[in-house]
Amino acid sequence: MRNCIFHCFLFSVKVRCLLCSKELGYNNNTSSMLRHYCALHENREETGLDEALVSMIVKDIQPFTIVDDVGFRTFVQVCDAKAKVEKVAAVSLTSDMWTSINMDAYLAVTCHFVEENEKLSSVLLGVQAFPQSHTAENIVCVKASLMEEWGISGKVTCMVTDSAPNMVACVRELKLRHHICVAHTLNVVVKRALDQHPVLSGLRAKARKLVGYFRSSTTAKVCSFLLLGPAMQSNGRNLLLLSEVETRWNSTYLMLQHLVELREPVGAALAGLHTDIPFFTASEFDIVVAWLSLLSPFYDATTELSAEEHVLVIPLLKMIEKALQEEDTKSAPAVAVEIGEQHIRQLREKLHMLQSMNILSLATLLDPRFKLIAFFSNTKAAEAVKLWQRLDTSVMEAKRNQNVSADATVEVQRYLSEANISSLENPLEYWANHRSLYPNLYKLALIYLCTPASSVPCERVFSKAGEVVSKKRNPLKPKTVEKLLLRQIGS
Repeated sequence: MRNCIFHCFLFSVKVRCLLCSKELGYNNNTSSMLRHYCALHENREETGLDEALVSMIVKDIQPFTIVDDVGFRTFVQVCDAKAKVEKVAAVSLTSDMWTSINMDAYLAVTCHFVEENEKLSSVLLGVQAFPQSHTAENIVCVKASLMEEWGISGKVTCMVTDSAPNMVACVRELKLRHHICVAHTLNVVVKRALDQHPVLSGLRAKARKLVGYFRSSTTAKVCSFLLLGPAMQSNGRNLLLLSEVETRWNSTYLMLQHLVELREPVGAALAGLHTDIPFFTASEFDIVVAWLSLLSPFYDATTELSAEEHVLVIPLLKMIEKALQEEDTKSAPAVAVEIGEQHIRQLREKLHMLQSMNILSLATLLDPRFKLIAFFSNTKAAEAVKLWQRLDTSVMEAKRNQNVSADATVEVQRYLSEANISSLENPLEYWANHRSLYPNLYKLALIYLCTPASSVPCERVFSKAGEVVSKKRNPLKPKTVEKLLLRQIGS
């Protein structure tokens, strides 16, 4: 310990701690450094756990290599995750269901929270086989059991799910705040517009037939390899002819986008194959290109949802609407203009509903990147501020201070008058640095900024599940799949 302590300090006439920058007197010994380190930086809880582990190994005559065993590491990770969740005051949940290739159903629940170091964190509460009927009552039983097991029954501020009636009813039964997965909302908006236009339906059918031909015909495959090969590797991108998945509009977007980018080699390949499979005409290409331009903001938003931790619903949807309004449709085909107007109309309907949800409004206000500018109307922004001030007061009530209401109002006004931070900055880092300036808003930020915009975390769990339950491993029993998933995702 005495030798190692030298690595934590810089030497001159005095020594400066590298962990907290405090300067100490140095008299050619380490006594003051050891006292400082043990008093302020040594994790006594970890030291106690280390001693208990050594005691267990000695008493049970276990090999020291037990700490490298997969089972032991999984056990420690679960304990560590539960310890993290126990320390926080508020959590949000996401939940989704999935059916394997064996037609076995599974329910997953993930938990999201802000740790003591102002870092956004998440844990998988569980993946459980769900052989029973998918009623709200049965789903409630599983979720309530998981919440009780993890000790978070009184901490859940919000649950994010899709808009399936059983999921909506389940959250209502649990008496939790609920918001619909924004990725699902975007999917509904775009799918509805796609399905209601016969011209687009015809173009999609033509594209599916064309892609299917190149993927199923041996001759077409050889020809496409010779003619499409160089184009498929252009600009460092791996362009492939993709077919759409009926339930995912972004697969339609990618299918048509790749056909547009590979227009010339695909046309040359079809001409050389002497097939009767039709390709898009010039006017049809104009419609497809205009439609892709309109859908680009939706696609970017969906990508953002998959990659960004601090995505907020209201700013994201406002970005889409602004992009659609700025789209130059003067030279676009009438069909594309009509679809664009329909997208904006449906998006505003969804936004009116989402802006009325208190938890989303508060999360937007508490994000120093957006505050009031993300709202679509001054009325909605004013309503959110009033709600915020009431919540601020309730947070401070425990202090029984006579000036509670005045203090809350001053904090809110000071925060709102401050300039917004860059959209590239981390909002939680902002609150860590302004904790003493806005102590009550800080508490609210920890509660409302941990809610994901979508149920993408659960989709990632089921993406892993698809790898676990592959065609080669489809005889696996549901209970075995549960254990494998928990181990794989927790490792």
